[in-house]
Amino acid sequence: MSVHAEIRADETSVFPRFLDLAYPNVERGEGVRLYLTDGREILDACSGGAMVACLGHGVSEIVEAAAAQAEQLAYIYFHQFTNEPQERLAERVLDVAAPEMARIRFVSGGSEANEMMLRLVRQYHVDRGEPERWRIVSPAQAYHGATMGTLALTGRPGLQRPFREYLPSHLHLPPSTPRFDPTGQAALDELDRLVEEAGPETIAAFLCEPISAAALPGYSPPDAFWHGLAERRERYGFLICFDEIVTGMGRVGSWFAYQQLPVEPDVLSAGKGLGAGYFPLAATLCKQHVYDALAAGSRELEHGHTWDGAPLSCAVGLAVLDQLVSRGLVERVSGRGPSLRDELEAAVGELEIVREVRGRGFLLGVELVDPRDGESLLPNEIDAAELVDQVAYEHGVLVTSSHASPDRFAGDQTLLAPAYTSSDDELAEMIERFASALADVEATVRERLA
Repeated sequence: MSVHAEIRADETSVFPRFLDLAYPNVERGEGVRLYLTDGREILDACSGGAMVACLGHGVSEIVEAAAAQAEQLAYIYFHQFTNEPQERLAERVLDVAAPEMARIRFVSGGSEANEMMLRLVRQYHVDRGEPERWRIVSPAQAYHGATMGTLALTGRPGLQRPFREYLPSHLHLPPSTPRFDPTGQAALDELDRLVEEAGPETIAAFLCEPISAAALPGYSPPDAFWHGLAERRERYGFLICFDEIVTGMGRVGSWFAYQQLPVEPDVLSAGKGLGAGYFPLAATLCKQHVYDALAAGSRELEHGHTWDGAPLSCAVGLAVLDQLVSRGLVERVSGRGPSLRDELEAAVGELEIVREVRGRGFLLGVELVDPRDGESLLPNEIDAAELVDQVAYEHGVLVTSSHASPDRFAGDQTLLAPAYTSSDDELAEMIERFASALADVEATVRERLA
């Protein structure tokens, strides 16, 4: 088979996501740089494109740890055995990263972890004698996974439309963004309305991203919302669940985003930074009272996947955790994040297509608007998100953008999520390339609008 610089759907045996897109062929990665088969270099400002490769590419210590474990024992089934890497990783994550939690179950990816979270929440209520509690309330503008269970957690019609008949009818409220709800009170009022309408006894959990990723890059509601949510947990008896697939393991400058908020979740998920792109690995964590309910009830969490807690994946997780701790990378993100956001805002904030630059740690979002008034959402036919990603790629930098939602809760947005290991010079280069690309995008958008 000959090596192509780009591969289209009619040139491959792979079933790609987009059948009309030519996919650049990546040959290798070193640090925060990707090298294509045609020799081009791309600066990776989005940790592999999906906010995963938080340590960069080619970390030899992780590769060596994986190889050593594979030689000893790569796989054993979680339902029949445990293994030392799993036991050690569970203990270390709870000790180092999430001391507020009590138990952890390892899975393969973010969708699985959020699916596990749903099953755990349901089992919790059933075992406590409240089987009528099953509904989840969540913000509409979000993304929680690609399985049918997790797809039902978002309220985005564009994602749900082809599969609506398969999805349970969970409840969704508008996001409390500055555009619609700067204080967070409107979201709390809507939560009260939804709960009362459905019946408080039917509500199992409120589930959200504490700091949003792809759907609302770098956004978190004001503290008043979180205080109100904690009060409603006590009033209505539901659990609070945090999807920290992106934000967990240091992305926002603390081990988990909830550690920056005035509320702690009962259950949470972690994913991308746990395996750092070196092996599929994610997890569902819970507090002691959630575990105790199952221990006093069915004494079983009847849910699992083939690779749950496998020794190879957990050995990689241990090696990733060693890197995060020994190199002080969470502290690095915490200390560098605020100035990185300021530098990004200085570089692109004067562009009329940019309404806001926001974020925490190494999770930054740029909200795009109509440059004619600096406020309105861009028309869908402009296809600004795809334009930004393509022009940025032509400028040699990888970013990830999302389209405006059909309900107009959010417009086109771009996310930057560099590896924690990025040097100051590399971060400056990312911003410079992205700012140049965004200036070109603004010019193109003005032409299309005209």
